[in-house]
Amino acid sequence: MNLPTIPETADAILERLVALHPKSIDLSLDRMWQVLAALDHPERRLPPVIHIAGTNGKGSTSATLKAVLEAAGKSVHVYTSPHLVRFNERVRLGAKGGGRFVSDVALAEALLKAEDLNGGSPITIFEITTAAAFDLFAAHPADYLLLEVGLGGRLDATNVVDRPLATLITPIAFDHEAYLGSDIRDIAREKAGILKKGVPAIVAPQADAVTEVIEARADEIGAPLVLGGRDWMAHEEHGRLVYQDEGGLLDLPAPRLIGDHQFVNTGLALATLRALDRMPPTAEVEAGLAKVDWPARMQRLSFGNLVEEAPEDAELWVDGGHNPAAGQAVATVMADLQDRAPRPLVLIAGMLSTKDPVGFFSHFAGLARDVLTVPIAEVEAAVDPGELADAARDVGLPARPFGSIGAALRHLAAEPFDAPPRILICGSLYLAGEALDLNGTPPE
Repeated sequence: MNLPTIPETADAILERLVALHPKSIDLSLDRMWQVLAALDHPERRLPPVIHIAGTNGKGSTSATLKAVLEAAGKSVHVYTSPHLVRFNERVRLGAKGGGRFVSDVALAEALLKAEDLNGGSPITIFEITTAAAFDLFAAHPADYLLLEVGLGGRLDATNVVDRPLATLITPIAFDHEAYLGSDIRDIAREKAGILKKGVPAIVAPQADAVTEVIEARADEIGAPLVLGGRDWMAHEEHGRLVYQDEGGLLDLPAPRLIGDHQFVNTGLALATLRALDRMPPTAEVEAGLAKVDWPARMQRLSFGNLVEEAPEDAELWVDGGHNPAAGQAVATVMADLQDRAPRPLVLIAGMLSTKDPVGFFSHFAGLARDVLTVPIAEVEAAVDPGELADAARDVGLPARPFGSIGAALRHLAAEPFDAPPRILICGSLYLAGEALDLNGTPPE
């Protein structure tokens, strides 16, 4: 290989790789197989893979599995997307005692290698970066690889592992309809495309139509199905997590991540470990659950630049949920907080043009006092704040556009409130990442 002798930053390489394909999303596996062959098939040399698809909860489920396995002394690679602040967040290299994001130097070297061997052939940015990540994972021994699907499943660039240890499907809802279809059954078929013959498929509780599609696919290919609500259950009881399956009942601390939906995500992680007969002792499970961390998922900011700009004594929260189902989950959390500790709720929202803002905002009707809409920095596909404010008004929410998160916070700091407000920055993972970066508290 003729790699450049002058060091390049990963950001510079990524900017160049974007030009290899005119579309950022073009679902196909042909280009992926080509670059993997050039890299001597790293997908065949990966640690045991737990492949995770679904609409919401992939990251939370992965974070829970990682924390519990690491508490049991295992080393765990993690692949996820998108990132919040730095691309390195997508590739976490496992190590005993806890993994770390890939270093700038190692990431740049892997990207350059993949670029060189790809030889300038058309390939999407997600495909070539996934291939580079596989090369990194294959070169670093670990006990497990938690592999999160980028989009869909059947034709996603991650769906090249012939024999994963397990496949997981988190709750499925409407999202990415332009690529996956506008019928929930079509979306479910794409997600169920990660199922493999003879490989346990552990599935979160789903709508009936989704369950039917997944069951049909599992039967068709011979994938053992472990279905939430039928084969395992997880729920809150007296502030604890109660998990039950044919292996017995577990009475555990509530998930560290906030929201009723996290009981299901945690249950899915536990069901996976039970299905694989790799459940650690209860003490290690509890230790792991106490360390689960997944930034920008109902994350409260207690210090930082944005906290200082917010009204005095205000609560400042960040969540990256961006579809109607995520909006419902977040609104439920906010409503619960309102019941326990009332405060005026204000949304600072930004969204991509591919999302459903009316569906998202509808869950906050009667709950949020105001919506301040903002652009998302350096994201061309972001909805104009004026248009986003119109969408909020369509469901009866007062809304005003602002030029930035900072401008919205400064406006709120000058506005009179009967009590310090509860402010939620929401609507997009990209906006959440921008908020964490501006606040000076990026993921670690």
